[in-house]
Amino acid sequence: MTSPLPTSTPMSPSASVLDLAPVMPVAVLTDAADAVPLARALVAGGLPAIEVTLRTGAALDAIRAIAAEVPDAVVGAGTVLSPEQVDQCVAAGARFLVSPGWTDVLLTAMKASGVPFLPGVSTTSEVVALLERGVREMKFFPAQAAGGTAYLRSLAGPLPQARFCPTGGISPTCAPEYLALPNVGCVGGSWMLPDDAIAARDWGRIEALARAAAALRN
Repeated sequence: MTSPLPTSTPMSPSASVLDLAPVMPVAVLTDAADAVPLARALVAGGLPAIEVTLRTGAALDAIRAIAAEVPDAVVGAGTVLSPEQVDQCVAAGARFLVSPGWTDVLLTAMKASGVPFLPGVSTTSEVVALLERGVREMKFFPAQAAGGTAYLRSLAGPLPQARFCPTGGISPTCAPEYLALPNVGCVGGSWMLPDDAIAARDWGRIEALARAAAALRN
């Protein structure tokens, strides 16, 4: 899949959120009123897959608003840590789930959710454990601190079936190095969502930054 899924149908568990765009914006929203214009700016810039993290009290309302009002966006929930949050996010309209790490309890809940998910890993043993459980797509976090491109490159030989969305410390400078790896589908980052642009509601600037990010693999 190289283009966004039809917005009239939800993402199926067999679909890959890693293939929607080279960069997945990671949004931390403190005001749910910003969610819709921000999502529209990202989609217009070519980044339809948007991870809204559960780090603020506005997150679920933001997910709900994007799901209802921006049909071309594929909105997901990030920093998912519990089965309860899995249920809340899917009910709010999240079309995929992302966690910084995983446990058997959390993994079971994500598998049962009916939407794609990216459990977080930072070690080879965690990757192997997920492969044993039939999971092949993962978040590599914190990417830069956990070994960066050199680490992921070393995994590609023995574990070619694993694909990653590296997140954590990713910048437009290093993103192309990640995207050149055979086991990286996309990268996650927030550099196209600077705090001052969100505070000023400068959606045009965010769209321009999103467009530049979408072109990183070209």
